[in-house]
Amino acid sequence: MTNPKAPEHGISLLAAFRVWLRIALLSFGGPAGQIAVMHRILIEEKRWVSEERFLHALNYCMLLPGPEAQQLATYIGWLMHRTIGGLIAGILFVIPGAIVILGLSILYAGFYELKFVEALFFGIKSAVLAVVVEAVIRIGKRALKNLTMYIIALGAFVSIFFLAVPFPIVILMAAIIGLVGNKLSPSKFKKYTNHKSNTENSTPTALVDTAIKTDSLTHTKPSLFNSVRVLSIWLVIWLGPLAIIFFTLGENNLFLKEGLFFSKMAVVTFGGAYAVLAYVAQQAVENYGWLAPGEMLDGLGMAETTPGPLIMIVQFVGFMGAYRNPGMLDPLTAGILGALITTWVTFAPCFLWIFLGAPFIELLRDNKTLAATLTAITAAIVGVILNLVIWFSLHVIFGDVTEQTVGIIHLYIPIWDTINWAALLISAGALIATFKYHVGMIPTILVSGAVGITYFFSVNIA
Repeated sequence: MTNPKAPEHGISLLAAFRVWLRIALLSFGGPAGQIAVMHRILIEEKRWVSEERFLHALNYCMLLPGPEAQQLATYIGWLMHRTIGGLIAGILFVIPGAIVILGLSILYAGFYELKFVEALFFGIKSAVLAVVVEAVIRIGKRALKNLTMYIIALGAFVSIFFLAVPFPIVILMAAIIGLVGNKLSPSKFKKYTNHKSNTENSTPTALVDTAIKTDSLTHTKPSLFNSVRVLSIWLVIWLGPLAIIFFTLGENNLFLKEGLFFSKMAVVTFGGAYAVLAYVAQQAVENYGWLAPGEMLDGLGMAETTPGPLIMIVQFVGFMGAYRNPGMLDPLTAGILGALITTWVTFAPCFLWIFLGAPFIELLRDNKTLAATLTAITAAIVGVILNLVIWFSLHVIFGDVTEQTVGIIHLYIPIWDTINWAALLISAGALIATFKYHVGMIPTILVSGAVGITYFFSVNIA
């Protein structure tokens, strides 16, 4: 068992629990907003991990299938407090959104009316724009240290936003550029470091980094025995419930079908939720009949306006599929079981990827070739996050955004008649509060949420 007392870095498990809970409750706005929240709290406010280590971990998580923000939280939680720390960070990241979406799914199935949810999150979505814009600026300042990095970031943005190049291909190309660039011009692909001297640097060394330098966090060192143990345990945790369902309820059971389908999704969801939503929607509607046409967008609206990973939309799909096909069970009971199984098989693999791979990623931090590769990937991630910011902004400010393809160019065309002036004004106010007056994230979100609720109900009542 892990000692609950504070390890060498001085951060107690209880203190970490409180911070991870706070991060989980503030994790709105998709991966860009969630990474921004972690960056703000873990690096700037608490100074628990360094910018360099944060980006190193983020690079690894961006290469994995599944929600990168949740995996990043799990990675840093593991780094600080071993497996128990990773479990606390990763599970807390999921629980708030899972509870809210389960409640909304029950209301959706029973009443099919979510106006109060739209009112509740109207202002919050607008305020989150300020958070994600700040994330791009802050990470960009630290990651884009020369013209080469700016070009990589711009290329990644153009590729994914205008050319619709799949996310894995963008990251793969950045990795290749890093490998080749390290051979041709290694000085341009050095990993991020703060070049100020200790006396000039106003930021003290991060607590976890200091502990690792003194070799006090031995769990960060990989071993064959530990790798086999982690793989064995987490494969059982992931697939064990499906085996039980198979042997007790049979191969044609709905819960087994949902578990197997979303287990496959958990392995191939490279590039985040948006990369697979179209496929999930098609299968859920046309192949399995779990959703009616258009309901996937309702589920996406829930996921976008609640804390937690956007991939939580699969919980809505699992609930609705079981609710409408309950078999011998009560529809509500079946729906809740479907939601739980779907959530389980979606997130259990995330812990496997982190607990298995993180020790090796930590070992390779000082490898110059890997460092050059990850430096290029970090620059590309800035472009990817910028893509998410613009996509999110368009869908918050405009009620209707169409997509057109001109040759190889993919364009998002906002319908100007559907501009939401209230959302635009709330977003502008949040940006001014954040950048000009340096108002904290929580007050900005709370005030924006209150303004949004007031506007929404005043307009609808009028």
